[in-house]
Amino acid sequence: MKKAINQSLLNLILNGFSILALLFMVYSLFTYSRVSGRLNEANEERFSLTYNANRFMNGSAYLTNEVRAFAATGDQVHYDNYWNEVNNLKNRDQGVAAMQEIGITEAEQAMINEMASISDELIPLEEAAMKHVMEGDREAAVTYVYGSEYKTAIEQINGLKEQFLADLDARTRDRVDQLIVESEVLKFMMFAAAVLVVLMLMLNMLLVRAGILRPVIKVRDQMMEISKGNLSRDFELRSDTSEIGMLVDSIHETKRELKQYIHDIDQKLAQMAQGNMDLTIGSDYMGEFLPIQNAMRQILDALNRELLQISRTAELVSGESQRMAGNAELLSNGTVEQASAVEQLSSSIQEISTQVSRTSHDANQAQQSSTGAMGALMICNEKMEALTAAIADISKSSQEIGGIIKTIEDISFQTNILALNAAVEAARAGEAGKGFAIVADEVQNLANKSSESAQSITELIENSMKQVQYGTSLSGDTTKALMAVVEGGKQSTEMIERIAESATQQAQSLEQLTQGMQQISDVVQTNAATSQELASLARELENNSEGLRESVQRFRLRR
Repeated sequence: MKKAINQSLLNLILNGFSILALLFMVYSLFTYSRVSGRLNEANEERFSLTYNANRFMNGSAYLTNEVRAFAATGDQVHYDNYWNEVNNLKNRDQGVAAMQEIGITEAEQAMINEMASISDELIPLEEAAMKHVMEGDREAAVTYVYGSEYKTAIEQINGLKEQFLADLDARTRDRVDQLIVESEVLKFMMFAAAVLVVLMLMLNMLLVRAGILRPVIKVRDQMMEISKGNLSRDFELRSDTSEIGMLVDSIHETKRELKQYIHDIDQKLAQMAQGNMDLTIGSDYMGEFLPIQNAMRQILDALNRELLQISRTAELVSGESQRMAGNAELLSNGTVEQASAVEQLSSSIQEISTQVSRTSHDANQAQQSSTGAMGALMICNEKMEALTAAIADISKSSQEIGGIIKTIEDISFQTNILALNAAVEAARAGEAGKGFAIVADEVQNLANKSSESAQSITELIENSMKQVQYGTSLSGDTTKALMAVVEGGKQSTEMIERIAESATQQAQSLEQLTQGMQQISDVVQTNAATSQELASLARELENNSEGLRESVQRFRLRR
């Protein structure tokens, strides 16, 4: 087998280089982040140093300007501003302290000390000038602060300021420039690492495509052909020591084994088709093909057993067919006699079936009549129930009318009382109430008449209610009697239905019996004809069994 590098090893090498490049890029990114932080710190320190240096210098200039302004103008505000800066604001001291905290060089500290020393020498001159201004001698004060000594000291301080700022700016700028260069180098390194990672990934992708994907596609196509049963198609890939090569070798080996199994099975089945059953099935199949070999062995053993049994059976059939011919002749004579007896029995059953059919028809007519009468009784029962309900409603309405009459009597009683009250009031009124008294009398008469009418109506309604109650009692008795009649009609109808069903079932049974006898007669007639044919068939069976025995002897069986 040809030796080749494993795809997994090659892939591992490329991925290893890619991972190293990624780690280097991550390290560069981390370093770049640190350098960027340092660069930001350096810019912040540069700004802070410059700011505090200007604060220190501006504080000195502020004192000079305020003392000169006070000497020139005598304005107390400038005097207060001067001492406020010296005693409270202290911008010079705070600026120096801030620069020292951030970090300055020895040379820069020396220049600060020198500027402070010169400033301290100017303090007596400034104090003397302010004292003369307070005494009213501003000319002397101006001489102090604008004199050559003071001016020379100021020029020295300004020179030191410019040199200090230049040195400070150069130092901080150099540090910032150095960090910028480092960050640019790290950027380039990260870009180079990213390019290397991309190249490694592209190379890995190309190798995977050429060394894995293309062979896998060809292996897939070959396996699809194998799944379709095509084992003769050429497979251009060759085996080697790589993973794909070993897969290809397993496919070649699979095709060889399948071809060998198929050839062996085809050879065995061809010999069996030619009648050679004296074969031996080995046990050299492997895996899932072993059950096929076992099945072939079982089929061959079973065919040998069954064919031998068929040969022996053919000889027995030949002897039994001779005895069957004699028995068939006896059977033919017996069936002729049975046919005559069955014909007479069928005629008798036909007469009985006619009589039972007539009885079933009469029972059905009686059932229909009983059903009609039962329906009429049910309708009468429903009407009687409706009549009872109507009488009950009438009784209920009479009771309601009684209540209304009671209301009328109450109204008549109240009206009579009102008429009496009106008559009393009319008598009190004298002549003016005569007309009202007449009306009161008429109302009282009307109330009396209403009361009498209400009593008459009450008596009539009571009589009607008694008659209604009597009618309700009679309808209830009638309903009970009718219910008893309906119940009896139901029982009679059910009995007639059972009689009709029984008669119908008897008719059907006799009809089935008649049909059965007719079938038996037909069968007996058929048996008579069949028994005559049976003898000839027995002789033909003897001849065919001999042919069967000769056909079985064509197979070469195991001994």
